[in-house]
Amino acid sequence: MKILVLNAGSSSQKSCLYELADDRLPALPPEPLWEAKVDWTHQQGFAEIEIATARGDRVQTEIQTSDRPAVMAQMIETLWNGPTRVLENPAEIVVVGHRVVHGGAAYRDSVLITPAVKAAIADLAAFAPVHNPANLEGIEAIEQSLGAIPQVAVFDTAFHAHLSPQVATYPLPYEWLEQGIRRYGFHGISHRYCAQRAAQLLNRKLTSLRLIICHLGNGCSLTAVRDGISVETTMGFTPLEGLMMGSRCGSIDPGILLHLLRQEQYSVEQLDQVLNKGSGLLGVSGVSADLRQIEQAIADGHTRAQLALDIYLHRLRAAIAALLPGLGGLDALVFTAGVGENSARVRAAACEGLGFLGLKIDPQQNQSRPLDQDIATADSPVRVLVIHTQEDWAIAQDCWHLRSTFQYRNG
Repeated sequence: MKILVLNAGSSSQKSCLYELADDRLPALPPEPLWEAKVDWTHQQGFAEIEIATARGDRVQTEIQTSDRPAVMAQMIETLWNGPTRVLENPAEIVVVGHRVVHGGAAYRDSVLITPAVKAAIADLAAFAPVHNPANLEGIEAIEQSLGAIPQVAVFDTAFHAHLSPQVATYPLPYEWLEQGIRRYGFHGISHRYCAQRAAQLLNRKLTSLRLIICHLGNGCSLTAVRDGISVETTMGFTPLEGLMMGSRCGSIDPGILLHLLRQEQYSVEQLDQVLNKGSGLLGVSGVSADLRQIEQAIADGHTRAQLALDIYLHRLRAAIAALLPGLGGLDALVFTAGVGENSARVRAAACEGLGFLGLKIDPQQNQSRPLDQDIATADSPVRVLVIHTQEDWAIAQDCWHLRSTFQYRNG
């Protein structure tokens, strides 16, 4: 069966096509037959499309248009037309899976998309105004291109839907909770995949493991996993809560916002811009939201860049430590996403304060650009894993498991 995965965001659209057997899933993620990316930010009024196939075909083109649905339709058509063609016709696609950022408290699992689910995704755009509309746009683009093909929503919040009330509830008026103001958590697809992959790498049952998963990219979050479920996570009502990130501030004193509203006459839009796009590594350093550029600036003697990294690492270590009591111990610390997978410096610094657990990393292993590897020393009672997160594969797996809930187009 062929499964198309769409990961639609506000600034980009990533897609891939998997071919899977009907009777079993492979133990490891297979290489997609076809992968595509649309970059909406390359140049205003333009969209840049990059497409690659498993056999080595590559196409890169730029389209002068702001019509996103039209661009997505053109991208999808390259599956069966042109040099990146991997299908005889679109009917070979059995199901399309979508990453949907916000599923609220109601959606605890991936679901077949119905009109009611689409309406719920639209309603939840109030909580995720940047992402849910883009996710819905991807769903509707498939409807236009492929008709009534089954589509599956895989929610980023679903892995955290079992947070206990004391973890999910803010110390605010209870009426606000009834209005949906609570902690939801994000990056759930990545955290779930990494938890399952950690169990594979350690050759243990997931339900026997106590894990802290560090998803460190431009957006950053930690999740504590016990008995196979998320019991605590650093992001909350929005992805702003928690760790310092590339351009997001993470957790701060809310009184700062009251001060800016009262004394500096900031508007809501200005606060949104500063907190989401002008803070974090970028805001402190004045250099970049990209850790690689921060490290280069530090090498050049840039003191604000050094301060930005010091804050980032301090908050990361503090957040890891804060998750330990809820787990009652730690079997493995997992690093994933762009920074987690590629920065030996961040991994080493994050582990520095965990010596009281007996945790020790092998410096050579840490520096060797490891992926899906254990970089702890042989005598470390806590394992340290670097895992390449594969959200698209996690979405495809959910589509495969849900295949009994819909009628195949091909019979």
